[in-house]
Amino acid sequence: MKKIFIFLLITVLFISCEKDCYNAPLPIIFEFVNSSNENLITNGTLTSYSIQDENNVSISLSKTSDNRILLENVGAYNGTKKYKFYSNIKDLDFSIQSSEFKGGCDGYQINKLTFTGIGIDVTDEKGYYKIVLQ
Repeated sequence: MKKIFIFLLITVLFISCEKDCYNAPLPIIFEFVNSSNENLITNGTLTSYSIQDENNVSISLSKTSDNRILLENVGAYNGTKKYKFYSNIKDLDFSIQSSEFKGGCDGYQINKLTFTGIGIDVTDEKGYYKIVLQ
């Protein structure tokens, strides 16, 4: 009986010490500016905005302390999803292509963000996307 107990104890310790980890996709952050590079949230021009995915499901957004928009919980899938940004200035279409994370943990990574439409000026600023709305 003592040997069975020790065996079970060791088995439980090995199982509980196994690493469980998950890599969430990196966040996507948008900064909306005008042609003079003024932040449109800061100057009060961009007052309402929302994002919906291709199934008309609203995406959670939060405003950062520097008046940028953080998209929450996007990119946790394999494949490409289409999104629509709605605002009081202009509506934009974009898509996010994601794939499974190839590493020691489970998770997803965003591979590509693509904006579609005419007259959209977007710059990847290494950590956020600067979008000129006019």
